[in-house]
Amino acid sequence: MSATEFAPGLFIRGIRPPLQLADYRLVAFDMDSTLINIECIDEIAAVAGRGAEVAEITEAAMRGDIADYKDSLRRRVAMLAGVPESALQQVYDQRLQLNPGVPEFVRAAQAAGLKTLLISGGFSFFSERIRQHLKLDFARANTLGVFNGRLTGTLFDRPWGDIVDGPEKKRVLLEVAELMGISTDQCIAVGDGANDLPMMMAAGLSIAYHPKPAVREKALVSITQGGLDRALQILR
Repeated sequence: MSATEFAPGLFIRGIRPPLQLADYRLVAFDMDSTLINIECIDEIAAVAGRGAEVAEITEAAMRGDIADYKDSLRRRVAMLAGVPESALQQVYDQRLQLNPGVPEFVRAAQAAGLKTLLISGGFSFFSERIRQHLKLDFARANTLGVFNGRLTGTLFDRPWGDIVDGPEKKRVLLEVAELMGISTDQCIAVGDGANDLPMMMAAGLSIAYHPKPAVREKALVSITQGGLDRALQILR
């Protein structure tokens, strides 16, 4: 089914606006390039002088050109070995910003009674700060290994595993929905890259924010111009 341009830079597929935001109970967000303006791993790598090399792999992974996301992430994280832990705070302070319209969309969802969930293939150093800043209910992300103040180039094992990839994003969305006692039709998923597609396709409403082509082709709503709050033109 082809997409229709509902407004300049705002495309819809298979839905009839307006939709009622209050009909949904949970919204799940990707973080890097969705809630925030950067890919954190690329910015950390830039501090280490390996920015171009890592960014190339990141871009290919987000386009869906690399089938094994976990392997691509391990390769990129390995390139960060030896980077001072202080580089994380430097990236957060100097390079990270919320994308336009993010606070407005999050506040609208919260005001409508939705629970908010951040599921990121990025890193918990950033996701926890974003969760607290936006007052999100839940967050899951990967954790970078650190020893003696420097990154080890590895990821820290967690009780649920070591890497949040596309299948894990979907699994977390489904698990939280089940714990809430709601159906997937009552879930919204927002993302931009290929690893967001599993959770986006599982949700009742998928919103793609400045997406890669593979994501734009499948999302029910695609925002290609302006901020995330443009979704509120469809959701009331």
